[in-house]
Amino acid sequence: MNWKVLEHVPLLLYILAAKTLILCLTFAAVKIYQRKRLEAKQKTLERARKQPEEKKKNE
Repeated sequence: MNWKVLEHVPLLLYILAAKTLILCLTFAAVKIYQRKRLEAKQKTLERARKQPEEKKKNE
């Protein structure tokens, strides 16, 4: 067995851990972005529904 390969195992584990952390953070950021976009869309729809009601009340 080539023992020099084992010298690189800790480095490979650090790379794997870093890659996993980056992927998790990216996934979380995308989820936050999607949630904020959805909330903004819902607020826009609520405003659009309220405008005709306000016009009827003013008339």
